[in-house]
Amino acid sequence: MTKKTGFDNEKYLKEQTAAILDRVKKFDNKLYLEFGGKLCFDYHAARVLPGYDPNVKIRLLQQLKDKADIVLGIYAGDIESGRVRGDFGITYDAATLKLIDDLREWGLDILAVVITRFTGQSAAVTFKNKLERRGVKVCLHYPIEGYPVDVEKITGEDGFGKNDFIETKSPIVVVTAPGPNSGKLAICLSQLYHEHKRGLNAGYAKFETFPIWNLPLKHPVNVAYEAATADIQDFNLVDPFHLAKYKKTSINYNRDVESFPILKLILSRISQKDANAPVYNSPTDMGVNRAGFGIVDDDLVQIAAKQELIRRYFRYNTEYVLGIEKKETVERVTALMEEMDVKVGDRQVVEPARLAAEDAELKGKGNEGIYCGSAIQLRDGRIITGKNSLLLHAASSLILNAAKVLSNIPDEILLLSPHIINQIARLKEGILKGKSESLDLEETLIALSISAATNHTAELAMNKLVELNGCEVHMTHIPTPGDEVGLKRLGVNLTTDGKFSSRNLFVV
Repeated sequence: MTKKTGFDNEKYLKEQTAAILDRVKKFDNKLYLEFGGKLCFDYHAARVLPGYDPNVKIRLLQQLKDKADIVLGIYAGDIESGRVRGDFGITYDAATLKLIDDLREWGLDILAVVITRFTGQSAAVTFKNKLERRGVKVCLHYPIEGYPVDVEKITGEDGFGKNDFIETKSPIVVVTAPGPNSGKLAICLSQLYHEHKRGLNAGYAKFETFPIWNLPLKHPVNVAYEAATADIQDFNLVDPFHLAKYKKTSINYNRDVESFPILKLILSRISQKDANAPVYNSPTDMGVNRAGFGIVDDDLVQIAAKQELIRRYFRYNTEYVLGIEKKETVERVTALMEEMDVKVGDRQVVEPARLAAEDAELKGKGNEGIYCGSAIQLRDGRIITGKNSLLLHAASSLILNAAKVLSNIPDEILLLSPHIINQIARLKEGILKGKSESLDLEETLIALSISAATNHTAELAMNKLVELNGCEVHMTHIPTPGDEVGLKRLGVNLTTDGKFSSRNLFVV
């Protein structure tokens, strides 16, 4: 069954490329372009804009390959604290390495990595050494006292003047990062300072997909963006500077609007031009975002964005239970759902997963343990369920059941050899001294691949696993590490009710 498309990537690429090239012409053929959001694997955009290619920005860079240099920024404090990127579950320094590898796989390379707000943090020094010994150029930027308010100091030798300058050759310099608050804007401004000191009238622009400036403030896509940034308290608003100057409504978000007056002043001080005759009259002016023009089915996009609201609620609620997130974040997303008249039951896999858990409990009365249910919605709309047992975790039974359905294999046929399951259970409990014999999803997928070597039915089922990518999954309990790894690798969109799957405090 072909998935419906609400977004046209080719139209978007054409519009976005033209907008960037047009912006370069406004300066001395030198534009520092801050890339907001994710450069690769932008799954948020893919979820709220059905049909959006998660790597469309990479395709854009490929088109501009002969005209663009790429610079990555990472905050030294994030390296030191081991900050984790939620979608991949890896630290920001590891995400930086992954981003470099991903770009190289697409035939692109980076010019340098900038470690921002560097104060000699030991982990940042180690990271710098690691990069340099692998042939990656590293530059250092330092904290500037009074940033961003003390414009005089910022735009002097004790401000941007003390930062390393990156020699660039291309007319476009893309500045990106593994995540938010990495210092991308400061990198762009620092480079502008040094370029103007050398007599080049370089310019700045921002490429950020969300919020989409030419959609209404309360369009579900823009509300979904608010939900995605609820943890950092971002919110959307009408750009007051754009409205005052052009008498037109455009949507931006609070941090860009709040920082615009001071940013306009910094840009005018760097360029030595009158602040009253700026290049940009509003935060919207600074942007080169054409995503709104790629939407070809607004009704479909609105439905998808409302589903993302529910996913965000479940994610934040689970993170709250795990002690990661604040209660206020959960309450903020709850309020957004109420505002959009969206309920958790609107996510079609939620109720079937809960019913599967209830069924497991009814059949397991008298046994001690926690009963978990799971559900997946296949691409054709069918919903399959799974539940935990003495042999398998709920995620494991779910994926095996889904593979059977996709392969038209009768339910009573076993995909895994009992001998293989027993051997893994014996290894886990008898030799490795584990506390659970049942197979998590990662173990189950390995067992399935082993069975596929001698069992053609298992091979058929295994080959169908690729069709689970992008499917919606809900579990009544938080997956164990092995379940989570397996689900991430399958590429499903997972939510959970935020209950623990074990009474143990330490789960492996």
